[in-house]
Amino acid sequence: MHYTETMVDDMIQLDLEGKIDAVNCDEFQDIILKTFLKTNKVILNFEQIKYISSAGLKAIILGDKTAISKGGKLIIINVQSQVRDVFRVTGLESVLDIR
Repeated sequence: MHYTETMVDDMIQLDLEGKIDAVNCDEFQDIILKTFLKTNKVILNFEQIKYISSAGLKAIILGDKTAISKGGKLIIINVQSQVRDVFRVTGLESVLDIR
């Protein structure tokens, strides 16, 4: 997994690429949490994410809880259909802010 960070108004957008699985989920989680040290609004751009495992979902849930605790937002955009299916099947599609 690779990422780039861009400032968008008062939010930071993380453009992610690759897959999010057990191998890199700790790195993914660290990236999200470190970004929340800089701002309370984070956008995860999933346009180039083809796969996410349950470990990756756990990192997103932790990121969402962090956002809520800081009075902020975690927004997920440009989700590919196969990844959106994972969010839907797990019930997270109705919990997370996916656009």
